[in-house]
Amino acid sequence: MINYQLELHGLNCMGCAKKARNAFESLENTTVVDISPSHAQVKTLASLDELINVITPLGYQTFQIQHFDLSGLSCGRCVNKVKESLNSLDSIERIQVDKTSLEVIGNIEEQTIIQLISDLGYQAKPVTVNNSQQKKVEEKINNTEIEESPQPHLTPTETQQYQQFLISGMTCASCVSSVEKAINKINAVQQAQVNLAEQTAWVIIDPTITGQARVDQEQSIIHSIAQAGYQAELIKNDDEMRAQQQQQFERALKTNKQNAIAGLIIGGPLMLWGVFGGNMMILTRTDQWAWGIIGIVCFILLATAGKSFFTNALQALRHKRATMDSLVALGTGSAWLYSMMVTLFPDWFPMQARHVYYEASAMIIGLISLGHYIEAKAKARTNDSLQSLINLQPKTAIVISDGKENNMPVKQIKTGMHIRVKPGDKIPIDGKVITGESYVDESMLTGEPVAIMKGADHKVFAGTVNQDGSLVIEATMVGDQTSLARIIQLVRQAQSSKPALAKLADKISAVFVPIVIAIALFSAMIWYFVGPEPQISYMLVVVTTVLIIACPCALGLATPLSITVGVGKAAEMGILIRDAEVLQTASQIQTVVFDKTGTLTQGKPSVQQAFYFDNGKANHSIIDDHTIALLSAIHTIESQSEHPLAQAVCQYIEAQVDSINTQLSITDFKAERGLGVHAIWNQSEILIGSPRYLTNKGVEMVDGQKALSSLSQQAHTPIAVSVNGTLSAVFGVADPIRDDSKQTISALKSLGIKVVMLSGDNKTVAEVIGKQLGIDQVIAEVLPHEKAEKIQMLQQENGGKIVAMVGDGINDAPALAQADVSIAMGSGSDIAIESASMTLLNSSPIAIVNAIALSKATLRNIKQNLLGAFIYNTLGIPIAAGILYPAFGFLLSPVVAGAAMALSSITVVSNANRLRLFKPKHK
Repeated sequence: MINYQLELHGLNCMGCAKKARNAFESLENTTVVDISPSHAQVKTLASLDELINVITPLGYQTFQIQHFDLSGLSCGRCVNKVKESLNSLDSIERIQVDKTSLEVIGNIEEQTIIQLISDLGYQAKPVTVNNSQQKKVEEKINNTEIEESPQPHLTPTETQQYQQFLISGMTCASCVSSVEKAINKINAVQQAQVNLAEQTAWVIIDPTITGQARVDQEQSIIHSIAQAGYQAELIKNDDEMRAQQQQQFERALKTNKQNAIAGLIIGGPLMLWGVFGGNMMILTRTDQWAWGIIGIVCFILLATAGKSFFTNALQALRHKRATMDSLVALGTGSAWLYSMMVTLFPDWFPMQARHVYYEASAMIIGLISLGHYIEAKAKARTNDSLQSLINLQPKTAIVISDGKENNMPVKQIKTGMHIRVKPGDKIPIDGKVITGESYVDESMLTGEPVAIMKGADHKVFAGTVNQDGSLVIEATMVGDQTSLARIIQLVRQAQSSKPALAKLADKISAVFVPIVIAIALFSAMIWYFVGPEPQISYMLVVVTTVLIIACPCALGLATPLSITVGVGKAAEMGILIRDAEVLQTASQIQTVVFDKTGTLTQGKPSVQQAFYFDNGKANHSIIDDHTIALLSAIHTIESQSEHPLAQAVCQYIEAQVDSINTQLSITDFKAERGLGVHAIWNQSEILIGSPRYLTNKGVEMVDGQKALSSLSQQAHTPIAVSVNGTLSAVFGVADPIRDDSKQTISALKSLGIKVVMLSGDNKTVAEVIGKQLGIDQVIAEVLPHEKAEKIQMLQQENGGKIVAMVGDGINDAPALAQADVSIAMGSGSDIAIESASMTLLNSSPIAIVNAIALSKATLRNIKQNLLGAFIYNTLGIPIAAGILYPAFGFLLSPVVAGAAMALSSITVVSNANRLRLFKPKHK
């Protein structure tokens, strides 16, 4: 079969990718190993032209990706010759070439490229999918073995290349909207997610853009953000980002603390002076001098502690935008300017209007800065779960080279290096054990509390802890390719993503500030024309109060903080969430569909019962010397078979017999595919296989009927053994149900969720397991390509249902892609995991119940935050505008408005942090 690497054009989403998959797989002997909207890997006997022809009617284009090793090129001129020669061919879409390698994207024969390079005087050698990748592909399709324990199994997504930017200058939801619009102006940007709480932007750039062109696009994004009035910096790795964020956090904390102290020291005494009856009017020349000095002091305060509000507001104005800073600058600036005008020119104002409001401008700066300080302290705690994952990464490792052991920074470790891990040390990379045995604690990654024994050839993962033995490990995945690094990256991406509820809040926030300014001006006009004396004074108080109380800080923080805590908490529980959208959808799940093998069952067949017969008579499960000799013979014969059920029998015998005689003489071994095996032992004919196989060979099965009937009722697969035509043993093999599967089903049903099992197994086996677990509906004998259709059928029940699919295999990938919420077991295949919106790192199905509970708690927290923010603004703005004045003579002070605004943000941050206390009910 030919393994094609393809680049796809014209696909916009995974729905398009699904259509392309179906088109490719309509060709005979074709398997789509991996697919996304931009790339596909297809294994087929079909020609490239057939692949092109089958996808073209859908409106899509496909181009083959080919790689070559080059030799003979010695300089840039040689490279240019190759480039110009290839670019002259119409069939080539794009190339990338240097002195040693060539990548060609286009529909051109391999031999044509080789000949063209040869004509130029150079040599080209085709390179298929790299060996390690090819090996993974083969494993995805052919591998039927299950590892010794569930493992977190994550591979980097090659087709979606995120770039991370650290943003400076964002203060509210309006800023988020402005930055997202600036990024999305760039044509190469496919998606942008901006996080106010983290001050970051995650951007997907068209993966077909590489090299210098990609660098240019990154600079275009930074320039576009700068044009919008903010600063952006490209972050190459997590260490760099954490360092930059920490510096940014410390600067903000220090600045806000200093500003709060300055504002409250100046504004506090002024406010108390007014509260306790001090003169706040300009009545005499002395008042002018005294308040003039205070006005200058307040101006210095606004120019220093309040500088950021005014510079950001001016920046926003230049870009025809209004933000929280615009409101604060307008409010405090108006209060100070009015007061200074009254101080300098009291005669211009009626006697009753000669009131000054310096204390308002100073106190508002002080209170808002204090709010930001408390908010920043609280926000630092929202990332505790993610930080605990980051802290799992050791900084150095002991590398063995030429028989010597040396400490080396983990960043410098390359694949293939050998690393010594001492007892108590964290494993620095993903790898396989070369020598040594030890228990390894994987609880920080999988949530499994029991340490796993690791020996030669066993996989180990970065961040896990070696307990009691010394291990030598060969590095297979390093740096940002390790499972731990991938988990951290996905958690960060999910924390920056937004559910539909957040997107609605962002849309409201984008128009919120201009509306508030309009309300403030409208209120000012009403007070000026129909308000009591002194109108101008009342007008100023109302305008300032409305502008200050309406700052949308709480609205901007309501969703991202809850998402950050929720996604981090999920990772802490061994649940990896790929996108925040799934948190909202998972909270509404009505049906959960389980694949059977490897999900509800252990995915590893084992002998559940054994019956032995002596001269045809049942001898139950008694193991005597004769039986031990028979079991040794069966073990020797079955060990020559590659059938998984044969392996299960061998493992059972190894557990039952202390010392197996491995020196037995076995001859005439013959396997009959799908039926059984025949061999000669000690001049006796041994038959091992299905009861039908033995019956066809003339073995009388009457004495075994009771055992066979018992196994049938329990849906166990019988393996019969005869010696010289007489029944000697029957083994009942089954895939054992996971210990917590029944608890999972029961817990889901108690939540009112319908549970369905979708299996390719035969109906009898599936229904027996379904009955044992109490599953509502069993759909059996389903082919892989039919699974997605069954999911669609369940989604259409009763006018439409939210359906979650839980699976672990390649055959589950289409169904996972179809489901509203897709959940993959961490021990599953790469394709299943890449198709899933959630991954259970500990492979325990009970985590699904915890994931749903956490989703509901997160969504509830978001709603509480949004509701609180909306109620605050809905009530606060009318009260600030003076709606209570006609009935009660009450008018809100700008100082109280500043305190209320700061308190609303602190409340939202504190409420989001409550999610950190979430504890799963099921463990």
